[in-house]
Amino acid sequence: MSNLFLDQTYLFTPGPTPIPNRVNAAMARPMIGHRSPDFSVLIEEVATKLMPVFGTKHPVLALTSSGTSALEAAVVNTVAAGEHAVVIVAGSFGDRFATIAENYGVHTHRLNIEWGKSCSPDELAAFLDKLSGTPVKAVFATFNETSTGVLNPIHELGKVVRKKTDALFIVDGVSCIGAVPVDMEADQIDLLVTSSQKALMLPPGLAFVSFSDRGLEAIKACPERRFYLDLNRYVKAYEEQKSTPFTPAVSLIAGAREVCTMIEEEGWNHVVERHTLLRDMMRAGIRGLGLPLLTSDEDASPTVTAVQPEDIPAPDIQKALKKDFSITIAGGQKKLKGKIFRIGHMGYCTPFDVLKVLSALELTLAKLGQEPQLGVATKKAEKVWIQHV
Repeated sequence: MSNLFLDQTYLFTPGPTPIPNRVNAAMARPMIGHRSPDFSVLIEEVATKLMPVFGTKHPVLALTSSGTSALEAAVVNTVAAGEHAVVIVAGSFGDRFATIAENYGVHTHRLNIEWGKSCSPDELAAFLDKLSGTPVKAVFATFNETSTGVLNPIHELGKVVRKKTDALFIVDGVSCIGAVPVDMEADQIDLLVTSSQKALMLPPGLAFVSFSDRGLEAIKACPERRFYLDLNRYVKAYEEQKSTPFTPAVSLIAGAREVCTMIEEEGWNHVVERHTLLRDMMRAGIRGLGLPLLTSDEDASPTVTAVQPEDIPAPDIQKALKKDFSITIAGGQKKLKGKIFRIGHMGYCTPFDVLKVLSALELTLAKLGQEPQLGVATKKAEKVWIQHV
C-alpha cells in the first residue's frame, strides 16, 4: 500500500520534526566564514530574535551540539561535585537529567513522580521540606516530558523553589520551547535550555541556552571543570566578538534566523495558540477512537500526545502506520516501551496535519481488527478546530 504515497513521508515524532522548505533553503545558501562580520550579524540576530521565545532579557546562546549536551551544560556549569541538587524525575528525560548529575559526582536527590503525571507544587514543596537543612544548590526540572507527553507546571514549581530554598531553578525545555509561553523572570528560571530539532523546526545539531542574572553569576562562579561546554566561553565570545568560542554549525544557525522570521510573521501568541489547538484536536480525535490517553487534560503537553492502547499492541500500530501510510510516530521509552505510542505535533505542524495522522489511525485500527470507525476521529478533531476559528 505504501507505493500509493510515491516518495512522500510524514514525520510525527516528538523530534526530529519536519523542516519548512524556506528553512531548508536558508540552510542551503552559500557558506560564510564563522569568524567574519557576516557571521557576527547572523549570530546576533538569532540570539536577540530568540529572546521573546525564551522569555528572557539576555541574548540566547547557541551551542553546536545535541539536546543532551544542553542538559549536561546545565549541570556542569552550575553544580560541582559534592554539592546537592534536586531533580524532578517524571519520565525518561528527568531520569537523564538526574543521571548526568550523578555522573558528575553531585549528591542527587530524585523526586520521583509517576510516569504520565505532572509534578505538583505541593509534591515539590513537601520534598524540599524533607531536605530542610541540606544546602541544595539547584533544582532541575523537565518543562515538557517527551517520554510521557506531560507538561509540568513550571511557573508554580519555580515559585516553590524560590520560596523554599536559595537554589537555582534549572529547566529542560527541549521539547516545548518554541511552542509554550515562558517568562524566565516571572517563572523564577535561572537556566533554560532547548535544542533545535523540536518546536524550533530545525535539524538536530544545535542547543540553545538562556540564563537569568542569577544564573549567569552561578555559571561564572562554578568551579566544576569543563571545556567545550563551558558557558563562560560562550558568553565571553558573544559579548566581546558577537561570535562563538568554537566552530559553529553555520548553516543551522542561518536556518535558525529563518525560523525566527517565521515566528515573527505568524506572531508569537499565535504560535502558542496553534500548539494548544493541535493538542486539543489530537486528544479529541484519539478519544473518539476509544484509545486511552496516558495523561490527563490538565497535564497534557501541547507538543506530544502519548496513547496507551489496550486491545492492539502499540508497536503494531506504529509499524502499520509506517508501512501503509509512510507515517512515522514514536514508541515508548524505558518502562513504557511497547506500551504506548507517541505522536509529535510541534513546530512545522498544522491542523491539517493532525487530520492526516488521525485518518491514517482510523484506517490502521480497522485493518488491525478493530470495528471500523472511519471519519470518527477526524470529525471530533474538526469540531475542535471549527470552534477555534
